[in-house]
Amino acid sequence: MIDWTPSSVALQLGPLSLYWYGIAYAVGLAAAYWIMVRQARRFGENAELLGTGLIIVAIAALIGGRLYHVIDQWQLYANDPLKIVLPPYSGLGVFGGFVTGGIAFLYLARRWKVSAWRWADIVAPGLFAMQAAGRWGNFFNQELYGPPTNLPWGIAIDCAHRVVEYPCATYPLATHFHPLFLYESTSALIGVATLLWLSSRPRPQLRVGDLGAIALIWIGGFRFLLEFLRIGNWRLADIPTAQIFGAGFVIVGIAMLWLRRRQGAPTLAPVATPEGRPIGEDDADMYDVETYEGEGDAVPEAGAMAIPAAEPAPATPVRKGGTPSPRAKRTTTPKRTTTPKASPGPKRTPPTKKPRP
Repeated sequence: MIDWTPSSVALQLGPLSLYWYGIAYAVGLAAAYWIMVRQARRFGENAELLGTGLIIVAIAALIGGRLYHVIDQWQLYANDPLKIVLPPYSGLGVFGGFVTGGIAFLYLARRWKVSAWRWADIVAPGLFAMQAAGRWGNFFNQELYGPPTNLPWGIAIDCAHRVVEYPCATYPLATHFHPLFLYESTSALIGVATLLWLSSRPRPQLRVGDLGAIALIWIGGFRFLLEFLRIGNWRLADIPTAQIFGAGFVIVGIAMLWLRRRQGAPTLAPVATPEGRPIGEDDADMYDVETYEGEGDAVPEAGAMAIPAAEPAPATPVRKGGTPSPRAKRTTTPKRTTTPKASPGPKRTPPTKKPRP
């Protein structure tokens, strides 16, 4: 059991406070950027786009995530609405961030004329990394916890951060609760490892855009299940809003998988040449997956040049008995050239002597 109830402030410098929540998301953003840059290089895309693009998407996700959280936890802001825009920011809603961040992502893909499908594969592992680190901000804020538990990893929550269903008068300070943030962080770590493994080599069963679809199904499905343990959450028609969003993410992800196969999308595969992704005759993006056919074939690393194999020597014709045919000897053995001898010319006849009279 974890009896320590942490402070949300990491460092206090006069009137300025540095919060653990911000540190957690800064670490997550740095990890996401590091992974996305390597994914972009792996798939032959321009990694420099991530510098500007990540800032724009992060700001959009921050706005949407904050709005979702405020609606979800309106009881915390009803008496003082200025707390919505003034620090400290006590929380973000993951689905609100995904919606507004996703809109910004699609806008940038269209503006920069890049494939949104391919960049979804690049961004997807980074989303998991961001979520894995950022969820620890919930631990320091003492939020995103579930019902009481006797499990060894149960956490303590002080009276100031209890939901109305679990007051200290009924549930003493010794009560421990399910750390839902830890469950989601662990799921995200497994997710980032899985997507990086899937993108490490060609996968004939996957299509370009499938990693983004898998991420939506994974995140939405896990959060849908997690909401059964959460108390005091935002509801619509007595249904947790997070479950509605989670089910929606799963449906969108499945639709993406179906659509990419109906479209005949190219196979998901990293590039094998330093020049980048191969381009077809019609200037369309394509992957040369024939290089990787066969289970025992070695897969060249990104940036490695393929060395053409030497042409095989022509086969020698063989008789049924196993001996080379005479024709083969004539064709394989070079002819000997001889220099013709000079002709001796006509023979000279010695003169005959005439008899004396």
